[in-house]
Amino acid sequence: MDWTHYRFTSLWSLPAPPTAVYAALERPEDYPRWWPQVRSVTRLDGATGVITIRSVLPYDMTFTARETRRDPAAGVLEVAMSGDIEGRARWTVTPHGSGTLARYDQVVDVRKPLLRRLAVPGRPLFRANHRLMMRAGRRGLLRYLEAV
Repeated sequence: MDWTHYRFTSLWSLPAPPTAVYAALERPEDYPRWWPQVRSVTRLDGATGVITIRSVLPYDMTFTARETRRDPAAGVLEVAMSGDIEGRARWTVTPHGSGTLARYDQVVDVRKPLLRRLAVPGRPLFRANHRLMMRAGRRGLLRYLEAV
């Protein structure tokens, strides 16, 4: 088993139309306004940006995200990531009852040296840290969508 390889899936049920959820998710430069763990997003061009995140554990992760797919009709946003983490992430936004289901899939390898050294003993904490970040993101997006 590669202890530095992670596969995450998060499902966010949101009481908002898919078009509104997609519109919020396709603007990563606004994430810091509603997602506390997304500390900064700096656009490099129309398809690439540098993102710094920090959840509960005391470490930042910085990576470059490059858009690889933007398909509003299918509700898909996908990026390739390089830096402290390398891999891909994908949002899939679909109608769900009277609202939306936003599915987040991420497959990454950790490259940050400290996290690689702590890979075995820290793995349960790193996974919990990710869950807490995603939970906070959902709550923040809900508030953001209500305010818009």
